Amino acid sequence: MTNYSAIIASELKITKQQVDNTLYLLQNGATVPFIARYRKEATGNLDEVQIAAIRDRHNQLTELDKRRNTVIESIREQEKLTPELEKQLTEASTLSEIEDIYLPFRPKRKTRATVAVSRGLEPLAKILMSQNLIDVVKKGGEFINPELGVLTSEDALQGARDIIAEWVNENKTARTRIRFLFEKEGIIYAKVVKGKETEGIKYRDYFDWKEAVSKVPSHRLLAMYRGENESFLRLKIEPVEEKAFEILYNIFIKAFNDASAQVKLAVRDSYKRLLAPSMETEIREIAKLRADKEAIKVFAENLKQLLLSPPLGQKNVLAIDPGFRTGCKLVCLDKQGNLLHNETIYPHPPESKVKEAINKIEFLVDAYKIEAIAIGNGTAGRETESFIKRIHFHKDIIAVMVNESGASVYSASTIARAEFPDYDVTVRGSVSIGRRLMDPLAELVKIDPKAIGVGQYQHDVDQKALQTSLNDIVINCVNAVGVEVNTASKELLNYVSGVGDSLAKNIIEYRKKNGPFQSREDFRKVPRFGEKAFEQAAGFLKIHQAKNPLDSSAVHPESYHIVEKMALNLSVGIYDLIARQELREKINLNEYITPEAGLPTLTDIMQELTRPGRDPRSKFDIFEFDKSIHRMEDLVQGMIVPGIVTNITAFGAFVDIGVHQDGLVHISQLADRYVKDPNEIVKVNQKVMVKILEIDIQRKRIQLSMKV
Repeated sequence: MTNYSAIIASELKITKQQVDNTLYLLQNGATVPFIARYRKEATGNLDEVQIAAIRDRHNQLTELDKRRNTVIESIREQEKLTPELEKQLTEASTLSEIEDIYLPFRPKRKTRATVAVSRGLEPLAKILMSQNLIDVVKKGGEFINPELGVLTSEDALQGARDIIAEWVNENKTARTRIRFLFEKEGIIYAKVVKGKETEGIKYRDYFDWKEAVSKVPSHRLLAMYRGENESFLRLKIEPVEEKAFEILYNIFIKAFNDASAQVKLAVRDSYKRLLAPSMETEIREIAKLRADKEAIKVFAENLKQLLLSPPLGQKNVLAIDPGFRTGCKLVCLDKQGNLLHNETIYPHPPESKVKEAINKIEFLVDAYKIEAIAIGNGTAGRETESFIKRIHFHKDIIAVMVNESGASVYSASTIARAEFPDYDVTVRGSVSIGRRLMDPLAELVKIDPKAIGVGQYQHDVDQKALQTSLNDIVINCVNAVGVEVNTASKELLNYVSGVGDSLAKNIIEYRKKNGPFQSREDFRKVPRFGEKAFEQAAGFLKIHQAKNPLDSSAVHPESYHIVEKMALNLSVGIYDLIARQELREKINLNEYITPEAGLPTLTDIMQELTRPGRDPRSKFDIFEFDKSIHRMEDLVQGMIVPGIVTNITAFGAFVDIGVHQDGLVHISQLADRYVKDPNEIVKVNQKVMVKILEIDIQRKRIQLSMKV
């Protein structure tokens, strides 16, 4: 058994003990958020990213070993497994190395080489391979056999060369060196498919393109692969051919005679017909894997930023899904996001019932004690925002544009139908817009992350890897914020550490039947909420205004006794400890260290006592677009306008400036200094000032700069 821990520790530059302890916790049912938050002593303060990396690398190494064992057994069954071969396979550290060793033993389909062997030409191939001074034509003539289809000396020599070509292709050293050449010096060539120039115009940048495959950016490679999949482009990856020949000649050519000339022909044929196509396939996969990894990383970071967007909080909200011809759908929501009322107004052309719409809005604001208005940023969004801001309310009402990406996906989903079976998609979409303003995280978890609109070539990358990464991000975000157990939806509970779909349903059912949870101990009364689930989940499930103030904090119940001891030693109650800083300052944490709770855990406890149930998300602030612009036609080159970052890619950031078409800030325009990662400069949902560089109304493109 390979020592996985030592390998992972070396790769991640952490200690073997950290890896061992993390793997032990994972294998015993602990979740990544739980380990990161409540087992810092065991892991040496590893964060969620490092813990997930240990998990994923361990899975990769396990799969590698499975393949290794399969190969060893296959060769053993062929009775060809030597101690030296087994040692090579045991020491192989990559899948390609294992496959290279296995290649000569892999069950073969009919090839030119196997046909030549069946015609008795392998001895001739060995004679040529020895490269002694011989008359090759005469020697080939000795293998003429009309019954086996060898009619001439050239037939024999051709068959021998076919066998040698396969030997070259299966040679481990040759494959390793040619693979390295492809990786380091391979060039990706893109050409337009003849006759597809007009239809594939969006790929025109790649109609005649070449660059080093080792340096091609993720977004460009994925764009070319998509163009190829859609039959607009033809791609080829290869190094300079003569360099490959030179490498192979150095391995296989040992003399300068007629036999060597035959071997040289076989080497060239092997490279062109077997080795190069094989290596191109490998490098395509390696490059795709690298591009996928980068694209998934960008998507995951964007999703994290979006999920952790500042919440407005529990307010009575009037939400509007804007529209022209079909009107604006209104919904009124209470502080918990429950739907109280819905109807439609028509303030815009062609109906233009402005006065009627104003009267209705004013009535609803008073009737439902509305504190904020959420306006979807889609069609008619800016016009609706202007309409709302013309209304003079009797109290302060904030009006906020809300990104509605994915709202239509939610409104047509089974989740939305189950939640609002008696309402149509327009009502459900409006509810989603309003709830996003109140708590983006709680609402966005109901939508497939791929539908939220912050990805880069998300449909082109490995879908399993993408789903794993995005799922990790959602889980980490939900548990970082914590969940109010008495108001959370099933979908939100589903992402809590240790809960899952079945237990989430049971929590909801228990809540409906028995009313709100009064304490975390009540969780144990929920069917299937066993000790393991309690351990993993309890610290992330909060109870607002619970009798025990720790039940609304991130202090885990397993540590309550520590806080109780602190309070007892100071002769005060837990409420006093939370309320009075001077009391907390008297606590010497070293006095409370135990084998289970070290300084990391005690420090976390003190932070929670300072700010119980703290929300890690930043404070909500109101944003407004430039009132003078509503359409692309309103833009003027050189204008400086406010905007909101909606998406970040490897080549720059997209910014909504309120004209229904996001503008692009190329990476070169993000900052005065060169930046490799746009996330260093901006975050999704960040408010920024941008300068209009270029407007292309026909192509619906806006070029922006943040160098203002």
